[in-house]
Amino acid sequence: MNINNYCVIMAGGIGSRFWPLSRTSKPKQFLDILNTGRTFLQATFDRFNEICPVENIYIVTNKDYKDLVLEQLPQLTSEQILLEPQRKNTAPCIAYANYTILKRNPNANIVVAPSDHLILNTQEFKRTILKALEFTDKNNALLTIGIKPLRPETGYGYIQINNDEKIEGGLLKVKTFTEKPNLQMAKVFCESGEFFWNSGIFIWSLKSIMKAFEDHLQEVDILFKEAFHHFSTYKEDYAVSSIYSECKNISIDYGVMEKANNVYVISADFGWSDLGTWGSLYENLPKDEHQNVIKGENAVTYNTDNCIINAPDNKLVVLNGLSGYIVVDTNDTLLICKKDDEQHIRQIVTDIKIQKGESYI
Repeated sequence: MNINNYCVIMAGGIGSRFWPLSRTSKPKQFLDILNTGRTFLQATFDRFNEICPVENIYIVTNKDYKDLVLEQLPQLTSEQILLEPQRKNTAPCIAYANYTILKRNPNANIVVAPSDHLILNTQEFKRTILKALEFTDKNNALLTIGIKPLRPETGYGYIQINNDEKIEGGLLKVKTFTEKPNLQMAKVFCESGEFFWNSGIFIWSLKSIMKAFEDHLQEVDILFKEAFHHFSTYKEDYAVSSIYSECKNISIDYGVMEKANNVYVISADFGWSDLGTWGSLYENLPKDEHQNVIKGENAVTYNTDNCIINAPDNKLVVLNGLSGYIVVDTNDTLLICKKDDEQHIRQIVTDIKIQKGESYI
């Protein structure tokens, strides 16, 4: 196993689209929503534990989740858990990891990945990541993994490739990044053959990504650079708090990837889904004869089809006459929502927070 291979797992989100199961106190990355016996975070760690040494795996998360990470990943030390005082999107998160790793290994070759994705073919995933790491080890490149679109999905970002610039090994030069399109545009993207889903998984050498920050996101980079000498000392927490109080809220896609001219994509097919919504979870789980996905030992249905139902095992839940609904029952909250309307769940969470307070969020 290459000692220069590092992994940064981003695990600081609150997963509001999976409310009410996902709560601020315990977001979806810390839950076993797939009922596999491993949480999303644990499953992500398991995949990367086969790619890089365990001591080279870092988790970047919110300061409130330190104990949850240590509980779920006892293999890690506290020094491998980077605690963000505020949520400022992915660019500051990655910058924090960059400067932490710089203290240990300036020759690091890094994979950055979200903590809550579904990967069905773990061996193909491993092969793809190792191939990508081999490329970035030898080239000044920012690499992302693109997934061939299976449908005109409006919930994903897209990557457009430049077919005129094909690189050895099946890599492609990126032409543009596009945020979540409407349905009509998503159909055009799928039909063109020039677009991939943006998986949100990135691979680069530490030298390449730090140069990219210097060139394209200097206002973020300089904050970390000025405080770098405090890292791995007793002053680190204070330094990071100061950085985040000044740092802008910006994604790595918008801040760096859309501006750099050395961005490449490697296409992959390893059964990927970002599982960002109840609907995407429904699409990826086994269904009964009525096309229902049911988690809950005492859930009983009549004349009900195309639903996703999540209920406590110790509670009898009876559904009659529903079609195409999300039904999530927790100890203190019941959500019944049409699958077609699930994009409203984020707004519902905001409204509940205002009207009913933090206890339900």
